[in-house]
Amino acid sequence: MEILLITIFVLGYVAIAMEHTFKIDKLIPALGMMAILWALIAVNHLEVFEILPGVGKESHHVEGVLLHHLGKTAEILFFLMGAMTIVEIVDYFDGFSTIKSFIKTKSKGKLLWLFTILAFVLSAIIDNLTATIVLITILQKIIKDREVRLWFAGLIVIAANAGGAWSPIGDVTTTMLWIANKVSAAQLIEHVLLPSILCFAVPTFIASRMKIFKGFIEPEVEEEKSTDKYSAIMFYLGLGSILFVPVFKTITHLPPYVGMMLSLAVVAAVAEFLSNRKFTLGEATSEGGHHSPVHKSLSKIEMPSILFFLGILMAVAALESLGMLFDFAGTLEANVPYLGTEHSSTKISDLVVLLLGVGSAVIDNVPLVAASIGMFQIGMDEPAWHFIAYSAGTGGSILIIGSAAGVVAMGMEKIDFMWYLKNIGWLALVGFLAGSAGFIILRDFLLNAAH
Repeated sequence: MEILLITIFVLGYVAIAMEHTFKIDKLIPALGMMAILWALIAVNHLEVFEILPGVGKESHHVEGVLLHHLGKTAEILFFLMGAMTIVEIVDYFDGFSTIKSFIKTKSKGKLLWLFTILAFVLSAIIDNLTATIVLITILQKIIKDREVRLWFAGLIVIAANAGGAWSPIGDVTTTMLWIANKVSAAQLIEHVLLPSILCFAVPTFIASRMKIFKGFIEPEVEEEKSTDKYSAIMFYLGLGSILFVPVFKTITHLPPYVGMMLSLAVVAAVAEFLSNRKFTLGEATSEGGHHSPVHKSLSKIEMPSILFFLGILMAVAALESLGMLFDFAGTLEANVPYLGTEHSSTKISDLVVLLLGVGSAVIDNVPLVAASIGMFQIGMDEPAWHFIAYSAGTGGSILIIGSAAGVVAMGMEKIDFMWYLKNIGWLALVGFLAGSAGFIILRDFLLNAAH
């Protein structure tokens, strides 16, 4: 039976990885795989376990284990839905047009640094996918030459993924580790910020010396300004409300989704108030009615992504509940040589984590990180978790299909897979390796200093 379950999981995994080839949205195999795995467990009355830190496997009834994993998955999903809704509310007020006011230079080299730094910072707050969409949208308005724009877009993807890796709210995988209490916000930033800076700064520096980024861009035909007078207010309120979530968790010790719901309530209340003011001043919709910004924003959030995360996280949970991931982790630890520092209590090889990072360029990083959470029973803020956060978050930049940021850039600019691999992939690999080396040096320094 175990062979059948693993076969179903692998087939589902292949379908997810090959979604662009099969032309089937990855949520379909994810949901199907999840349902079939749990159905087989229930019908065959297989013994399921809850993996407890420091205890190991503890047997439970299947419904209890299913409910436990659904609760953990729901924490992530509601957190993401809250963050997505806040971002859509900001966009409703054209808040992201505020970023365009920061762009003054016409020098390609300076613009490259400006866009990559903005991608790095923004992705840490509003997530790497949204940051990529916002910046490429602005890019399309200020750079006419498509070839130049493709290079900019490629470097934005690298910077956005690097920015998401060091923030607990910047990437789905780091959010998963944070919500699962594998990393704390402060320790994640301390250990991963510097490697992430190396990951985007090294490729940006190399690219800035290339001929494509020499000279100046052509001036704009016209200067576009936001038509919404509340755009700046909502932009800063939205960013501030998302940044408040880690603070709320630190103060209350409640799960992060609670803080995100509070932030959403505040942003939604302000949005409704400002929208009502516009309505009373005669700025009603063309249909003569008043559109709620909250309702409109909720209708625009990425429900396919939410359903995909539900499917893949619950499918991984099925294998975890059978103890398969726990046993596989033991096999890895026994057979892969450990390359870490002697002071670390974890025995997870750096090689395993690096392979996980490179693997995330080929297959989705969400199931990879979900599996690692189920496999490795090590303490909170162990260096291995920080390295996993870095590798899974940045390794996807090596291929255009390796991250959500890359996929959306591919769609917005019609970037060819082979063009990206030839021109941007090697830069992303250099940045990934530079950041990995930086992480290992920093980790060993901090561990030696602690002892």
